[in-house]
Amino acid sequence: MTGPGRSVRLLPTARGLEARRGQGLVEFALLVPLFMVLLLSMIELGFAFNHQLTLQYASREGARIGADLVNGGGTLGCNTGQSPNASTVDPIIIEAVDRILTSTGSPIPLAQVSKIRIFQADSAGKDTLGLDNDWTYTASLYTLFDGTKVNFQPGASSWSVCDRTNQINDTYASAVDSIGIAITYTYKLTTPLAGAMKLIGGNQASTISMTDATVMQFNPTSN
Repeated sequence: MTGPGRSVRLLPTARGLEARRGQGLVEFALLVPLFMVLLLSMIELGFAFNHQLTLQYASREGARIGADLVNGGGTLGCNTGQSPNASTVDPIIIEAVDRILTSTGSPIPLAQVSKIRIFQADSAGKDTLGLDNDWTYTASLYTLFDGTKVNFQPGASSWSVCDRTNQINDTYASAVDSIGIAITYTYKLTTPLAGAMKLIGGNQASTISMTDATVMQFNPTSN
């Protein structure tokens, strides 16, 4: 009944309730994939950052060792009586990099490290001189000069150890050399991010190419 001062309150019909429920389900279905992508992206970023930090540490350790060893010690050159340890320089650098990559807690699968490059950098620290020595992953351990086994073997080489120097105005260069260590790595997604991206129409690859490089200058001395 209605009368003066009274209001009428209409109850929602069953059809109206069903419509609201349907709308809620549609909105939920649209938001869930987006939420999953955001969540998985945050988790994946953490994993990838951990891998990148390990690569950075490994390249820095290799460059530090390389800058310290220079051309092997002794008089410059590789003739009799000159730089008697020159042939051991690059293997020692690779051993240092390999040690970091295989250390306890390292997340790096070595089979996904395609290359370690030892290169000469210019005065600005850039890899523009085209002089480098490549070491590539090998499933069978490679034995170094001292019996140490590493997961990489020597490949193409265009930068002789005997041409590296920390002496200014010597017979090889007009300035102190800089050595760089670059690691090329393929990171594989740990979470189902690629599948989640496809749910919202994205196209996400399941791998990410990573490269980390560290350049250090040899400590200069006068000749």
